[in-house]
Amino acid sequence: MILITDERCTGYHMTGHPERPARISASVEKLKASTMLDLEWVTPSEATAEAVLRAHSVRHVEHVKVEHRQFDNDTPAHHGIYYHALRSAGGAIEAMQHAVEGRTVFSLMRPPGHHATKERAMGFCYFNSVAIAVLEAQARGVRKVAVFDFDVHHGNGTEDILLDRPGTAFFSIHQLPCYPGTGGANVGNNCFNYPLRPYTQREPYRGTMTEALARLLALEPDLVAVSAGFDAFVNDPLAQQTLETEDFHWLGGELRRTGVPFFSVLEGGYSDELPQLIQAYLHGVSGLPLPTAGTA
Repeated sequence: MILITDERCTGYHMTGHPERPARISASVEKLKASTMLDLEWVTPSEATAEAVLRAHSVRHVEHVKVEHRQFDNDTPAHHGIYYHALRSAGGAIEAMQHAVEGRTVFSLMRPPGHHATKERAMGFCYFNSVAIAVLEAQARGVRKVAVFDFDVHHGNGTEDILLDRPGTAFFSIHQLPCYPGTGGANVGNNCFNYPLRPYTQREPYRGTMTEALARLLALEPDLVAVSAGFDAFVNDPLAQQTLETEDFHWLGGELRRTGVPFFSVLEGGYSDELPQLIQAYLHGVSGLPLPTAGTA
């Protein structure tokens, strides 16, 4: 498995903010200690201006570059955030290319991206890494690309960018009501939303993900981009859902069994257990059993 990360993405923070460097550093430490996952570590390049501008306006890109003021209450103008966001988008593009070439791959970068719209940074997100990678895939000749977003928060930015774009489809399973308050119904001809009430039990939650994945596969995509958010976990502080570690392992296995090339990009997940959730998901993606106490 290809694991894409860059230690520089831990180089910014705001005290008390849930999107913190330890999300990456603790996950890297956990995965490097793994004896079952066969990992090849890769450092991504920055996304090119051409790639970013397929998804975002010039005005938005310049706004992120200037970093002169907070974008919203959740999204600070960290020093150097433009370059951090470029590297995160570059990680998604790198992951996409590995998937196209038949490899199993996960991009473990920050900042996340799926709330960033064509014109706006929001919800901890500056550039929409998954959308940028989807449009780059199309530019490289991939005919049909679908996004499967299992972050507990609706991927409003990805929906905004891909809405009615030929050859793309967007599927989001998320909590509603919850930030950002969107995703209550399908939109356009290619954006399909599966809102779930807070405290939805695990089996119905799994059933909804199964339904969404089946509908996605019915479109016969050539490639699937996975917005991998782990904040539907029972102990996550930013939502009210019930999933356990084994549910993320199960989902990784379900994606593997589709037989369609896919790449996964980290979005949310703010509990202290994030490293073990990612590890469980990667075990599922790799066809390995769920890690248990005493195993890595």
